[in-house]
Amino acid sequence: MADAAVHGTRGVLIAADKFKGSLTAVQVAERVTAGLRRVVPDLRVEALPVADGGDGTVDAAVAAGFERREVRVAGPLGDEVTAAFALRGDTAVVEMAEASGLQRLPAGVLAPLTASTYGSGELLRAALDAGARTIVFGVGGSATTDGGAGMLSALGARFSTAAGEPIPPGGGGLAELAHADLSGLDPRLASVEFVLASDVDNPLTGPKGAPAVYGPQKGASPEDVETLDAALAHYAKVLEEAIGARAAEYAVSPGAGAAGGIGYGALILGARFRAGIEVMLDVLGFAPALARASLVITGEGSLDEQTLHGKAPAGVAAAARAADREVVAVCGRLALAPQVLGRAGIRRAYALTDVEPDVSKCIADAGPILERVAEHIARDFLL
Repeated sequence: MADAAVHGTRGVLIAADKFKGSLTAVQVAERVTAGLRRVVPDLRVEALPVADGGDGTVDAAVAAGFERREVRVAGPLGDEVTAAFALRGDTAVVEMAEASGLQRLPAGVLAPLTASTYGSGELLRAALDAGARTIVFGVGGSATTDGGAGMLSALGARFSTAAGEPIPPGGGGLAELAHADLSGLDPRLASVEFVLASDVDNPLTGPKGAPAVYGPQKGASPEDVETLDAALAHYAKVLEEAIGARAAEYAVSPGAGAAGGIGYGALILGARFRAGIEVMLDVLGFAPALARASLVITGEGSLDEQTLHGKAPAGVAAAARAADREVVAVCGRLALAPQVLGRAGIRRAYALTDVEPDVSKCIADAGPILERVAEHIARDFLL
């Protein structure tokens, strides 16, 4: 017996994030579409891969019609990498992880004290060079904890030691900061709409700050976390001396601690903080796509407590519920009770592990298993 039915000429909108380590958001949409159409061959399906500002954000924009632009920039350890941003008209989507993400580190190498966001600043400059007047800056998945100092340097700021030498790269080098000069920042930044898109609202420092909460993921030991927290607090103090009280205000603002504190650097540049998934739904054209659908399928690799705090499925479900659309979710693993899903606006969730209990097989064969999951959704909701 079907739980619900999609009536009339309306169809299905697939607005899912990636299954990290298994499928990109585009591949998730392709596999779900294939499974649905195996049961309902003439079904109208619209795919809108989504992201919450972290890794995969540029790919989602390109899938929605943005042009992919590639540039050579500095990776987190200074080696050149090829990074991409997305452009449509005068709107650019820039993903810091493209330049400064953990995936840009050599295999097995972590550099919590020395990894720099310089390349992210170069990416922003490339977007400005391409004519961007609106920049959506998606942050997440960073290898760095430098408070955005590297990014600001690439955009014209100067950070020096007491001896007048440039400070070393990375968050650890901020301990040597004596002078900050932001007068050389790229003047184009003043006339750009700059949006900081993130799924975290942590402050820069303290128990909920970037080093304490996210430093260990980047290889920081307890001693490194203390070093980084003190260095970032010192950095904010020096910036306060350079540009005034707003530097201290930004340090405790939501989003300042995003992606190792690059959120703080973005706020210094005048960025406006918004939940990453909300920004991306606007940029990708979610509202008109939603109007054409009766059922929305969202999802990500793991539906868990984190999902409820600004991740893509929660944002998609909230927007769909506001438009009175039914939502189901797909995932690799499910760690939320049905009533919790219901409160988030998700009618039902389908996990790969429901079809294949062996987790290693779910990861290795995620695509074919997801197609089988989509067949179940079609039988439950579309017949």
